[in-house]
Amino acid sequence: MSEYYPPAGFYFSVQILGAGSVFSLLTDIDSSFQEVSGIQANFDVEEVTEGGENRFVHRLPRPAKYSNLVLQRGVVTSTSALGEWVSATVGSSLSLPILTQNLLVMLLNGSGSPSILWAFYNAYPIRWEVGPLSSQKNEVLTEKLEFSYNYFQRVNVESPVSLALALGQLANRAL
Repeated sequence: MSEYYPPAGFYFSVQILGAGSVFSLLTDIDSSFQEVSGIQANFDVEEVTEGGENRFVHRLPRPAKYSNLVLQRGVVTSTSALGEWVSATVGSSLSLPILTQNLLVMLLNGSGSPSILWAFYNAYPIRWEVGPLSSQKNEVLTEKLEFSYNYFQRVNVESPVSLALALGQLANRAL
């Protein structure tokens, strides 16, 4: 039996799913991020007291809640389709419908192939924050992009065949 080592969390990529989408043609600039956070789901519970039974309270699960997905990267100064989508959405007056997209976060292994995928469905930007400008520090200027979404799905990828099957299923589900 081979030993198991947990994967490192520093080699990852972000993509936008969906064939025919203008955002499916993103550059490497739009797939490279410093940090991804907010991959979280949890249940709240509803407590129900049963009449005549005083020893306990039934705790029933409520629908899952999902955190916002937060992507952080160095500020992009060249043309960025992702930046234009965020700007058009967050900077709009909501006079036009919000364009939702399906986002894919991929944890990559040592050879650059995905080992775990997280697909975020019907995502749209809700916040865009540029880090502070400071003449006292010599740091890269960063921006945070925050997205709301309906739900996410985690997919383990064990081989190139399972990756192709997973991506096909995710693309069909996104339609």
